[in-house]
Amino acid sequence: MVSDRASGTSVPVKDNCPRILSIAGSDSGGGAGIQADIKTVTMLGGHAMTAITAVTAQNTMGVQSVFRVPVRMILEQIESVVGDIGVDAIKIGMIGSADAAQAVAQHLVNHSIPVVFDPVMIATSGSELADNETIAAFGALMNVATVVTPNLPELEALGGKDEILRHSCHLVIKGGHSDGDDVVDELHAPNGLLKRVEGKRIETNQTHGTGCTFASALACGLGAGLDLINAFEQAVSFTRIAIVKAPGLGEGSGPLGHQFVTDFQNSQR
Repeated sequence: MVSDRASGTSVPVKDNCPRILSIAGSDSGGGAGIQADIKTVTMLGGHAMTAITAVTAQNTMGVQSVFRVPVRMILEQIESVVGDIGVDAIKIGMIGSADAAQAVAQHLVNHSIPVVFDPVMIATSGSELADNETIAAFGALMNVATVVTPNLPELEALGGKDEILRHSCHLVIKGGHSDGDDVVDELHAPNGLLKRVEGKRIETNQTHGTGCTFASALACGLGAGLDLINAFEQAVSFTRIAIVKAPGLGEGSGPLGHQFVTDFQNSQR
């Protein structure tokens, strides 16, 4: 639990409404980033809070422009919501800059709540969202993360499974970028494989925001008190349903159908 910085006391956990803080970029098209995180957390019964790291002009075709939020403002957003509302889990997505990565990691170094780090580098459209200096600073965030959730290209860019696990975090290897009829997602602990989930590949280009959706669903499960394996399985299931229910918006890679996953919670009980 993160302490209330004003009083030095801890804000009590709300068992019926996990408080999830997303530290990520804004997607003006509503498919990924902060917008996907809010929709995911809301549909899973949590309360979504945000610390916006960047404002992007983007749609299903790509990212047209990026404005990075100053580091001090990112930290002030975190302090503002944590000091009043409290937080049960944190999801980190697009971080914006190397300075922001280092500052956020330092801010969270003494945390005692779950942190899910989705090392966003490239948008689904192919647009670059992290430069080499920022990617090099991801190590600081992996040091404070409970679990890191790269796709296969991101896994390779970060040096592979063993390099990530060297940071003493857990690792989800997402199989969406693999070939074949099946998609395999794996949850690894520093000492070995914990869980493997296999499912049929969903043939669609409506996949904008899948990584953000998965990471925020995982954070919401952890914030609600699920153990890591159950939270992982829930996140895989929620993301797959949201892909199937994608409404088909835009001319490119469209957003998922978070709003149509209305029967998910009942089906999980």
